[in-house]
Order: sequence, then structure tokens, then C-alpha cells
Amino acid sequence: MNYSIKFFLGFLLSLLLAQNSVSQKPIEHVILIGVDGLGAYAFKSVKAPNLRKLMKEGSWTMQARSVLPSSSAPNWASMVMGAGPELHGYTTWGSKTPDLPARVLDEYGMFPTVYSLLRKAKPASEIGVVYEWNGIGYLFPKQAVNKDQNCDGDVATTNAAVSYIKEKKPNLMFIHLHDVDSVGHNVGHATPEYYQSVERTDTHIGTILKSIQEAGIADKTVIIFTADHGGINKGHGSISMQEMQIPWIIAGKGIRANHEITESIMTFDTSATIAMLFKLKTPQVWIGRPVKSILNK
Repeated sequence: MNYSIKFFLGFLLSLLLAQNSVSQKPIEHVILIGVDGLGAYAFKSVKAPNLRKLMKEGSWTMQARSVLPSSSAPNWASMVMGAGPELHGYTTWGSKTPDLPARVLDEYGMFPTVYSLLRKAKPASEIGVVYEWNGIGYLFPKQAVNKDQNCDGDVATTNAAVSYIKEKKPNLMFIHLHDVDSVGHNVGHATPEYYQSVERTDTHIGTILKSIQEAGIADKTVIIFTADHGGINKGHGSISMQEMQIPWIIAGKGIRANHEITESIMTFDTSATIAMLFKLKTPQVWIGRPVKSILNK
């Protein structure tokens, strides 16, 4: 083999290695958006252009399930704690402390959360929680986050989230929106008013997505959208698919596009998936499994 061919092959190899190293750069930001009371069934009756764009650009399922009971605190806790109520102990709609002893406590005196995992592995991380329902404030270790803001209404929540994203470019952020659940309780699920609340919420999500672009971090970010539960009539907490089946959408860096997820997803798989994206070691007590089929090969 003459020198020129060797040189060309070496140059080609170096290009391939460089390209691979770029594609393997770690994800720097995960934005988790949770909408209270949004049942997966609603997607058959709403336009929701921003969420549908996320679905087209990423991976999704309308068959993810909540834990039982299909109530707020057990499910918001499970979403970030990688396990169900049997292990983390939050069992009722408004649990402020575990109703059962948590199987394991971390350094913050709580069942391990994805927030505490990231803080321990990457201490300099910027971590924030911005939420409308004040019950969220009992479900994460406040010492592990930089931003803890409870807002009055979804407009205020969206504005606070946008400001935080643009100013701090958080590595991990959870945004909780509540309008859909309020309408579900006051007017009823599967009503015109309920579907209108979903479309209002989609507008807020569009504003949040735009802020990620404006912050200059879109190419390093993964967005996850889901809910804690659905509902039936004017309530939730019982056993029905309309209450338990929730949307689960993920899009962004390294995520397969226009891909419908076929495997089972439980809400506690959300934290396991975030841990996978950040390459975090998960505790033995977690039962959540990362959704690996979402990754580009």
C-alpha cells in the first residue's frame, strides 16, 4: 500500500472517529413537562400542534400507565422516584410525607429521586422545579435543587419556567401545569371545556419549547412530556383506563424521530430514562426501567 493511500485511509478514519465523538457527546439538559390530569384519550379530540410536533420529531406512546391509585402525589412521586407507592410510601392524593415508611432513605432523608442522583453525580448541575400545584413541593428534596418555585396559575408557571430556562439553562428541570386537572374536576373530563384546556396547555408548551430554542440549548436538550393521571366524570383515583392511561412523549438530542413506542411504560420509567440519558447509576431500590428503544442507533 503506497503512502498516498495510507494517508487517505488514515484521514478518513480520523473523520469517522471525530464524527462519532460528536454524536456521542452527552446530553446536557433534560426538561420534564408534566400536565396534571391529562388522560391519553384526549389526544383523539384535540389539535395540540406543539405536542404533535414533538411526537413527529421524537418517540411517543398513548399507552403509558399511572401507578395505583390514579391520584396526584403517588404518581408525581413515582415519576421522579423510580418506584411505586409500595416503596416510596406516598399513597394518597395529597400525601405530604410518606404514608408508609420509605424502603430506603437517601442523604436528604427522602426516597431517592432523580434530582438527588444528578446532584450527587454532577454536583455543579443546575436543577429546578417550577410547579402550579403546591403538593409538588413535598415530593422532592429542596436541598438538592437550585430553583424551587410554586406559582399561581399556568400562565405564571409558564412565565417562570421560560425565565429560568433563558437565564440559567438548567441541566434538569421539572415543569408542572395544572389547568387541565382543574377543568376536569370543575366541569368534567371528556367535555368541550376539558379539551379546550388541553389546547390552552399546548400553547403554554409551545412557549416553553420556544424558550429552549432562544436559550441556545435546543441541540443539547431532551424534552419529556407526560401526565400523572387522566380522569373520568369529575374525578380520578379509581381503576379505569381513562384514569390510568397517560401520554408519554420524548424528543430531542439522540432520540428517534416519528417513532411509536410499543413496549410497556409505567410512570416510574420516566426517572429511569432520565438517569439513562445522564448516565447516572440508579439505586437498587428503583424498579423503573429506562426506555431504550427511543435512542438513535
